[in-house]
Amino acid sequence: MKYTLPSHSVLYAFLIITLLIFGTFGFLYETGLPPWLMALMAMLLGGLVFVAAQFIIQILAKWVNRIPRSLSALLLAMLFSLWFAKWMGFRMPDQIFYPAGIGLAVLALFAVFSLKNRDRLHWSVSTLGIISPFILLAVLIGWFADEGQDPYAEDLRPPKFQEKTRLLSSEGLSNPAAPGKYSLESFTYGSGQDKHRPEFKEGVKFTTSSVDASLLLPEWKGKKKKWRERYWGFGVKNFPLNGRVYLPEGNGPFPLALVVHGNHSMIDYSDEGYSYLGELLASRGIIAVSVDENFINGHWSGDFQGREMPARAWLLLKHLELWNSWNQDSEHQLFEQIDMDHIMLVGHSRGGEAVSIAAAFNNLPYFPDNARQEFDFHFGIKGVVSIAPTDYRYQRQIQLENVNYLSLQGAYDADEVSFWGMRNYRRLQFTDGQDWFKAGVYIHRANHGQFNSTWGRADFGPPSKWTLNTYPLIPGEEQREVAKIFISAFAEAALKNNAAYLPLFENVSFGRDWLPSNYYLTHFQDYRDSLIQDYEEDINLVSGRDGNQIQAENLKIWHEEKLSSRTRMSQENNVAVLGWDYGTHVRSDSIASYSLLFPKEKPLNLDSADQVLIALGAGNYKTLDKFRKKSKADKKDKEDKREEPVLDFHLDLEDQSGRQARIKISEVKAIAPPLKVKFMKLKSLATRIGKPWEVQLESFALPLSAFEGVEQLDLQQITKIQLTFDVCPYGVVVVDEIGFSRGDFSSSNI
Repeated sequence: MKYTLPSHSVLYAFLIITLLIFGTFGFLYETGLPPWLMALMAMLLGGLVFVAAQFIIQILAKWVNRIPRSLSALLLAMLFSLWFAKWMGFRMPDQIFYPAGIGLAVLALFAVFSLKNRDRLHWSVSTLGIISPFILLAVLIGWFADEGQDPYAEDLRPPKFQEKTRLLSSEGLSNPAAPGKYSLESFTYGSGQDKHRPEFKEGVKFTTSSVDASLLLPEWKGKKKKWRERYWGFGVKNFPLNGRVYLPEGNGPFPLALVVHGNHSMIDYSDEGYSYLGELLASRGIIAVSVDENFINGHWSGDFQGREMPARAWLLLKHLELWNSWNQDSEHQLFEQIDMDHIMLVGHSRGGEAVSIAAAFNNLPYFPDNARQEFDFHFGIKGVVSIAPTDYRYQRQIQLENVNYLSLQGAYDADEVSFWGMRNYRRLQFTDGQDWFKAGVYIHRANHGQFNSTWGRADFGPPSKWTLNTYPLIPGEEQREVAKIFISAFAEAALKNNAAYLPLFENVSFGRDWLPSNYYLTHFQDYRDSLIQDYEEDINLVSGRDGNQIQAENLKIWHEEKLSSRTRMSQENNVAVLGWDYGTHVRSDSIASYSLLFPKEKPLNLDSADQVLIALGAGNYKTLDKFRKKSKADKKDKEDKREEPVLDFHLDLEDQSGRQARIKISEVKAIAPPLKVKFMKLKSLATRIGKPWEVQLESFALPLSAFEGVEQLDLQQITKIQLTFDVCPYGVVVVDEIGFSRGDFSSSNI
């Protein structure tokens, strides 16, 4: 085909506009070359692009003209229909949706052609043409139905529990997930307004009044309002107080626990999914209530995008207000059966953020976003449990004080892909000298949905759920069993002042006969802990807290940074990153170390301490590659052949006279490797989720009694705490929260 430049003046005008745009871009693009030269080069590039595009379009136009108009209309109609379906909400990823849709359409055309021309075509060609769309469809269905794979199974085999540690069961403690001594009664209460929830209408045992949440959720308007009110039969001015109750039978008063779900389809009711927790807590002498807030969950008419978080929290407090009124009503069946001074709030997903907001609202006089809404609650909230929570939906950052706190998170959570509960953990402060504690548990191969028995293994709804890699997940029953163990242990301490289970949060090996074999990264602090170094004070690498100094020797990597999540959001935590590399064997002549130094006139006094505390996590050992001198073989084989190191080192104490005591970290528990995950079946689909792993720290409580040589040490005159990297030949470790604990409940760890 002969190609000629278009003669139409409009097209020449387009060419001139293109050259001007490219020229301006080149003139402003700073490369160090003269701007006029850059403009000229950019105009040349723009002209070539314009001419090439004209050439390609004319060729395509020639072939398009050969396609019958009816077929062209069908192709365009199909493409438009695909786009419209995607726009309407068919949330399959583009890189699967469009190739699959177009591929099926093309093969369907081939099938029709083969069917019409089967007399002229060889039988094998016509048969293949006819069945080809069905083959592709079968392949797609098979791929969607497949659970995926676990590419890290060999690298992340479940670790062995530390056998040297004592067992809590050997001290007479029962498995906290085992049913207690109480029989229980189960019933519902509600306002009797739900058109679709008979258990909260004619099935209620106690009828409740509705509440007006209009000042807390002004976004209840438009189509969200219209379709929700049509479905539920009520609006924001008369929200119901609905709950599923699991009541211990016997004489109270009993502590009270409210459990609230997160965001899910509002017509796929979520409150039923926590009966496993309600029944367990009730059997152990705690009233449990699964609160219904489905009416403000997501719906095809719209999601409130977190602006409903204050309403989620406020509704919990209104439920507490309701229970308090029953407790004070001498004519009510529950009169004086509730211990309103020992309350626990448990929330999952957005509910996990809502319980923290509720605990903060509990002591406020007004709604902080609108003072027209007065608050007067002041209930005895002693514990907050956030399961796979959000920590960014509400516009205000919540900072709790003087409350016990627990957060659980699955490493394979594809919905909330980072441990946001640890941000709330770090902001929580103990200021009144009471016996508060806080804990976090990171559970490998646990997902988001299986903490609720009705949500399932897929953290997305269809069709995106079909692209999730669910093969590595632990079974739902196992995940909920783990949740029961930690939440019940927390409840014993927070609501019953029974601290006997708390060592479990310091070292899961204490409960190794209760817990399934898996990685559990636990974080723990209580009011008796004193921090010496947490890296939040400044950006000076050699200065610590309170005038202490820091010294390092022979490290390849030494810096401080703010940890980011796998999605590059902030973990709101500054840490020290330390790396060493001796090659293949530890070299005793150049041992790397990292030390906290205390002035001789103000030494560290550990005389009344039971444990040295430190938070540790695995770093990226491949960042050491830039310091390596690779062999010729390594350079040819571009991949690093070194394996993930088994991290370990000594922690040394030194007194003013130079006497030393030491302990190897692994004698207490092993440092977990990076817990890598594959969320999606295709790597290209994981761009929203981010990297396959992120740094997660865990607490180590090192008993002073287990330090070798401690009996020779003057514990009142400690001048150095040193991390000595003399166990493994290379590695990168992340360090935080160095301190000690006095009078701890777990002083005999080993």
